[in-house]
Amino acid sequence: MTGYAEKEDPQAVITGDEENDSPIEEVRLTVSPTDDPTLPALTFRTWVLGLLSCVLLSFVNQFFGYRQNQLSISSVSAQILVLPLGKLMAAYLPSKPIRVPLTNWSFSLNPGPFNLKEHVLITIFASAGTSGTYAVHIVTSVKAFYRRDLHAIAAYLLALTTQMLGYGWAGLFRKYLVDSPYMWWPSNLVQVSLFRALHEKEKRPRGGHTRLQFFFMIFVASFAYYVVPSYLFPSISYISFICWIWKDSITAQQIGGGMQGLGLGSIGLDWSTVAGFLGTPLATPGFAIINILVGFVLIVYVANPILYWSNAYDAKKFPIFSSHTFDHTGQPYNLSRILNTKTFDFDRVAYDSYSKLYLSAFFALDYGLSFATLTATITHVALFHGRTIWQLWKKATSAVNENFSDVHTRLMKKNYKQVPQWWFHSILISMVALALYACEGFDKQLQLPWWGLLMACGIALFFTLPIGIIQATTNSQPGLNVITELVIGYIYPGKPLANVSFKTYGYISMAQALSFLLDFKLGHYMKIPPRSMFIVQLVGTVVASSTYFATAWWLLTSIDGICNPSLLPEGSPWTCPGDDVFYNASIIWGVIGPLRMFTKLGVYKEMNWFFLIGFLAPIPGWFLSRKYPNIKWLGLVHTPIIIGAVSGMPPTRPVNYWSWGAVGIFFNFYIYRKYKTWWARHTYVLSAALDAGVAFMGVILFFTLQSKDIIGPEWWGLASDDHCPLAKCPTAPGVVRSGCPVL
Repeated sequence: MTGYAEKEDPQAVITGDEENDSPIEEVRLTVSPTDDPTLPALTFRTWVLGLLSCVLLSFVNQFFGYRQNQLSISSVSAQILVLPLGKLMAAYLPSKPIRVPLTNWSFSLNPGPFNLKEHVLITIFASAGTSGTYAVHIVTSVKAFYRRDLHAIAAYLLALTTQMLGYGWAGLFRKYLVDSPYMWWPSNLVQVSLFRALHEKEKRPRGGHTRLQFFFMIFVASFAYYVVPSYLFPSISYISFICWIWKDSITAQQIGGGMQGLGLGSIGLDWSTVAGFLGTPLATPGFAIINILVGFVLIVYVANPILYWSNAYDAKKFPIFSSHTFDHTGQPYNLSRILNTKTFDFDRVAYDSYSKLYLSAFFALDYGLSFATLTATITHVALFHGRTIWQLWKKATSAVNENFSDVHTRLMKKNYKQVPQWWFHSILISMVALALYACEGFDKQLQLPWWGLLMACGIALFFTLPIGIIQATTNSQPGLNVITELVIGYIYPGKPLANVSFKTYGYISMAQALSFLLDFKLGHYMKIPPRSMFIVQLVGTVVASSTYFATAWWLLTSIDGICNPSLLPEGSPWTCPGDDVFYNASIIWGVIGPLRMFTKLGVYKEMNWFFLIGFLAPIPGWFLSRKYPNIKWLGLVHTPIIIGAVSGMPPTRPVNYWSWGAVGIFFNFYIYRKYKTWWARHTYVLSAALDAGVAFMGVILFFTLQSKDIIGPEWWGLASDDHCPLAKCPTAPGVVRSGCPVL
């Protein structure tokens, strides 16, 4: 290790000799077409600051993830903090090379000024620490909710392998999803703009500001303002005017409630409301925003009201918008009555004597739409991208794909050694072997047989490319969680741990593959040596998953009654709201199973038609776009995004969609068209500054006040809701619900 960038030609410094020929306008406006391959990348500073950021963020996010008021710190916070630390290390550390004993390796504590490439790699480390470890939900469910033993090594291998399997899939598809200039990954442009603002010297325009000055102005404003919605006036995050006018009407509050109703006219004056669930709208292309909003309006304001007020599936017995489960009387479903705790599987006799499982009409529709999204994704990619994929495949096999490269791909291939395929294959094979050991060993505590693991891997492999294409072009990622639950629920019912393990191997390995490819594209734009990117992501993932697991295991074994409010002392924060949802899903899909939900044995057998609906839905749009090529907007109709627009509801609420859509349309249509120069210089920097201000103020408030139970002044606006208490009430006669009138 020398502390310098890996390169083939140490004298090759590309400073703009190549034409900036990226086919994507946003990329041409944002990403520099230059490179200096002599800059050191994987340095001592990178390792120290990167690993420190990764460990701290992993620990803090998991620690607060179990608390009632969850706190999630993004990598933007570390991205800002490490810049002065890196410059401080560059100013004071000695530069004399240090030789590693018994080897020819040497490195320098200070190989020169702290540079952009080091900063990018440190941020990749930090991103690994903020991505979470999904398998920890399984560990928490077993130990805290089911209250059963789980071998520590089996639990750790589950956490590690589910995070690492995706690297194999990423290696198979990186040529198509990274090297292709048409796969541009819009969310990366926010990071590119921020890095350039922090590092590039630019001349301040007359009467204006540099991007760095603009960043700090917005950062200070965001930081100062966030004390209002997070501490002094939380209700400003969810403003529902209709509820203020009709305070005693269930129907009015169902229509106007932004959190538990349909959210008509609701809005949030809080950046975390805008970007907290759907991501920053400033990084989402305008056509994707319109597609999502069209789907949101059609589903929430057309389909859902029709189902609810026609009383389909006894909808009026339940809230109009809810993810909870209910019995036939409209009461919360008593899960303990149908679970055999000794054998840890489904008790059919007890189930038959109790009740079928019921959902709100919206939640049932949401499951049906998730089925349609998967099949629509396959059809859409085949129709709209199939020829391109086939051409790329032929080019790859013949090793002549120059027609698909732009300036960024040419620079990367010219200046750096690529990552060998066998690196990816080695990780894939070793992780599959460890996953098999975790499932088949340890008395088969995870309940998932070897064939189930291989089937989950097959599902992840099959969907990585089509979903990767959608995310790389639209900034949206349809998930596999429901389809994986459905498949294993039919094949291997009555086993809750088998169900959630299959879901995690099938869903998270694909998500990790796309996360790896997303970061690889960021490195592609920032001209980071590919092997350095690979090493940092690999080490960061191992360190982050280990830290998340260790933190969770420590808390689960040291806090009595964690995740069980009835066993916790009054006021204890360790209620685990996110894990509670995961636990209930494991009962619905793993114990009861889809056979008793989506067939004639259950209530929602009609939802299966959505597989066919989704498969056919993209065909009309594709046909019209081919028949009328001059009507440009027809080619922008994206059926999987429209159908999957509400896939995150809940926990995403209608107020989040309206706030997100309003900001996105304003910046990506009005500002983009009328003030394109300003948009190119400032939009992505604005997004990063707003994120950073919210993150820093949230951390400071939590540690200084909220963690000590010091809340804001007692008044009407202190409630963290939209003041629509009746929005959750059923409207069927005779249903009793706490806080609701009986009709």
